Amino acid sequence: MEPMTIRAIRGATTLEADERTHLHERTHELVGAMLAANGLGIDDLISVIFTCTPDIVSDFPAAAARALGMGAVPLMCAQEMAVPGALPKVVRVMMHAYLDVPRDSVSHIYLHDAVALRRDLAQ
Repeated sequence: MEPMTIRAIRGATTLEADERTHLHERTHELVGAMLAANGLGIDDLISVIFTCTPDIVSDFPAAAARALGMGAVPLMCAQEMAVPGALPKVVRVMMHAYLDVPRDSVSHIYLHDAVALRRDLAQ
């Protein structure tokens, strides 16, 4: 039996306002796009780390992910560093998954104003 390959998938999105419903909508959009772009299901996930810039306090992105059926996936939230001049209202994701493709074939997803964070990876 061949070992499964584990890959990290990056993604980010931005909010127009720090509102719980909007945070959940954008988190659902981002997580869904990350899964779809990489042909993954929830059972392929190992863990997911979410970070938010300090200006997002309305809720945890992990709460939105649990609503997508990820309750059994280990989820963690953390706060990004408050770097002066950094893009505001950003939710970032680091998703660890069983994904048997070369590292350079992983699809990283950057949505809305977060495209500016990694123009080289944005789709």
